[in-house]
Amino acid sequence: MGQKVNPISFRIGINQPWQSRWYADNKEFKKLLIEDINLRRVLERRFSMAGVESIEIERLPKSVKTRLRVSRPGVVIGRGGAGIEEARRYILESLGFKNGDKKAPKIEVSVEEIKEPEVSAKLVAQRIASDLERRLPQRRVVNKSMERVMAAGAKGIKVALSGRIGGAEIARHEKYQKGSMPTQSLRATIDYAHVPALLKRGYVGVKVWVHRKKENATA
Repeated sequence: MGQKVNPISFRIGINQPWQSRWYADNKEFKKLLIEDINLRRVLERRFSMAGVESIEIERLPKSVKTRLRVSRPGVVIGRGGAGIEEARRYILESLGFKNGDKKAPKIEVSVEEIKEPEVSAKLVAQRIASDLERRLPQRRVVNKSMERVMAAGAKGIKVALSGRIGGAEIARHEKYQKGSMPTQSLRATIDYAHVPALLKRGYVGVKVWVHRKKENATA
């Protein structure tokens, strides 16, 4: 089960929060879901240099609250809060409104700094994918990343690469692991991310599981 179910969705409501919090009927659900997907895609692309780990969206009757968890909050906030205003404008545009529209909902943007970016599966996967795109040897890249995560205090890490690794003619699957990785235990706090790396010969999928400390768990 641990290999077939997304570890985050498997633990939602136990020790993982919902990334989107709102209610909609059958007619509005599809529209709001697509809006959330587009909104996350736009914000992640715009603030890619900030190290975005997650984006939480909460919808109220007349407002939309967005919380960005990043490793470098100064990049998002900008000088004098200019980045926050820019983020509000991007959110309004992704929702189909213009700045100053009376029918537009109130947009609230908050930025939270990640306390331990070294044990964030999303940031680790992005770093590995970036190094692979620079044509660095995959084993050296993965081993260095795993050592860095374990040194930061994680209890375990697993990395899986899939595709034409190293430009091989035939696609293959490689797994690397250090420490414990109890993917089927709901009490364990398992962070997970999947990031594609676009290489010269095609895509290589990078999957990262990080077993975080017990104090981060709520169950």
